[in-house]
Amino acid sequence: MTRNDWTRDEIAALFDLSFPELLFRAAEVHRAQFAADEVQLSTLLSIKTGGCPEDCGYCNQSAHAETGLKATKLMDVRAVLQAAAQAKDNGSSRFCMGAAWRNPKDRDMPAIVEMVKGVRGMGMETCMTLGMLSETQAAMLADAGLDYYNHNIDTSPERYGEVITTRTFEDRLETLEHVREAGINVCCGGIVGMGETRADRVGFIHALATLPKHPESVPVNALVPVKGTVLGDMLADTPLAKIDEIEFVRTVAVARITMPESMVRLSAGRESMSDSTQALCFMAGANSIFTGDKLLTTGNAGDDKDAALFARLGLRAMPGEVKVELEAAE
Repeated sequence: MTRNDWTRDEIAALFDLSFPELLFRAAEVHRAQFAADEVQLSTLLSIKTGGCPEDCGYCNQSAHAETGLKATKLMDVRAVLQAAAQAKDNGSSRFCMGAAWRNPKDRDMPAIVEMVKGVRGMGMETCMTLGMLSETQAAMLADAGLDYYNHNIDTSPERYGEVITTRTFEDRLETLEHVREAGINVCCGGIVGMGETRADRVGFIHALATLPKHPESVPVNALVPVKGTVLGDMLADTPLAKIDEIEFVRTVAVARITMPESMVRLSAGRESMSDSTQALCFMAGANSIFTGDKLLTTGNAGDDKDAALFARLGLRAMPGEVKVELEAAE
């Protein structure tokens, strides 16, 4: 049964379960909703890189970070569609596009709309992450046929201000409301391994699991510490620089139990995870990954490595479910 009234104490109790019991419960919940051996393959493309005015402490695309990353302009629509076609050929059923903006400018929206229409016309699920959205912009994306909009809450409400100061937790929730009101599916998760406590991880899951409607997609990222970012420099050479992998799997399992109908995506940080850890995440209910060699600007496991892992585990790519409907006017 899907619930939106989880308490922090209940979520903390899930985290405290013995590891075998937690994974058993998560696997039961997963199997009640999804095929246990299917994982959705998604591809993520940076359509506008760097120069973002936000000061997110984990992000090398922030203008506040000193990582040497060169800012680029918005990609040409044709180049984006070529990348989408290649991703589909490689087995992806979902194509995600990210732009390093605080919020998109109205002059950029026509190109964004064309990207959504073009990718969706290939029969792929579409997702975008462009920063904060106005109601009008959300409506434009909905009219273009956007399937999902990603806007992460990143961490617990209490920890949020220590990671980002240029926008508030409430700002994040406002954009999620605009997305919901426009009729677009919500993709919303966060990052673990930023030096937070387990109480923060409880608060992060609680914030998502008590939304009026759970996000249809919940990415769980492991921090990739990048030199020159606030968190990358702060956590460098400390035990906090890498979250315990068992604790990461626990976070995935608790997300699955509390949000049973959501796609739980094993996102950033996979390139440094062992095959065994990833296998445990799939057992714990993760059923979506980003494949390919790069996630926006950081490394990723890569198609060949993922194919080999899937073969070892007996997993298969989830078939695409987007139905392309021809408009009567066409």
